[in-house]
Order: sequence, then C-alpha cells, then structure tokens
Amino acid sequence: MFQKFEKTNYPPTGKPVLVWDGECGFCKYWVTRWQSLTRNKIEYKTYQEIASQFHDIPLKEFKKASRLIETNGKIYSGPDSAYRSYTYSTKNLPWHSWYCNYSWFTKLSDHGYNYIAKHRPFFFKLTTLSFGKNPEALKPYWLLYLLILLAVFYVLSRFL
Repeated sequence: MFQKFEKTNYPPTGKPVLVWDGECGFCKYWVTRWQSLTRNKIEYKTYQEIASQFHDIPLKEFKKASRLIETNGKIYSGPDSAYRSYTYSTKNLPWHSWYCNYSWFTKLSDHGYNYIAKHRPFFFKLTTLSFGKNPEALKPYWLLYLLILLAVFYVLSRFL
C-alpha cells in the first residue's frame, strides 16, 4: 500500500503539481484526461523528472502512487490526488469531499487504487476498451458491452 504524506517542506511555486509515473500507459491516459479538464491550473510532471525536488518524499513512494502537491505544501496521495485534481476543473464532483469525510469511501478508494496500481497493464487495456483510445473524448463503449450482454441473456432466457 502507498504511504500518505500530509505536507512537504519543498512546495511548488506558481501552481499545484501532479506527480505521476511517466512509464505507465494507464497513468498517461488518465493524466491526459485530467489535463484536458483542469486547463493549465495544475502542472503535470512525471516523478522521473521531478521527484528529486521533494527531498522529504522517498522515491519508492512516488513509484507507488500519484501525488498532487499544492503550493502550500499539502500533499494528496493515490486516489485523492485524482479526486482533488477535479476540484481544479469545471466538473463539480464530490469525490474529494467523500474521501475526506467517509471512511468507507477512503478505504474502498485506497484498496481499489492499490489493486489497480499493481495491475496497470490489464487496467490500461480495460480502460481503452471501455472508454476508447482518446482520453480527451471518452466514449461509453462499456454501455454498449453491457447492452449486448443483457440482450444475449434475454435471448438465451427466452429460448432455453
């Protein structure tokens, strides 16, 4: 499981920085999505290029989870880095608030994030199958798959 950090003594200047794994296709997909939603309100840097600037966060922890580091030094880790990044977008999503206020949501998010992080290649394939290859224009392919599955079950139940 990734470690959470409250604050860094080396905050970025200017705007918050979301630090992510530049060698991960799954991460790149979702960072591209967030970039299109936050419209330059957040700087996106790979840990490979910026981790050395944060002396109080071990490199091994950057490898485990993304980090949103705000200009006041506050750090949001793992799923909350994604949830918090949405507060910089035009989308009014309650996920960061839920993460902070509901322990069941925090635990579910952290364990889900950890599981996905350990199986990134599989979840990258599942993501592109479900939403398409362009993260800036998600397509609801998953809905089509669900409708086909329901249709198959319906046909089978009528004839068997």
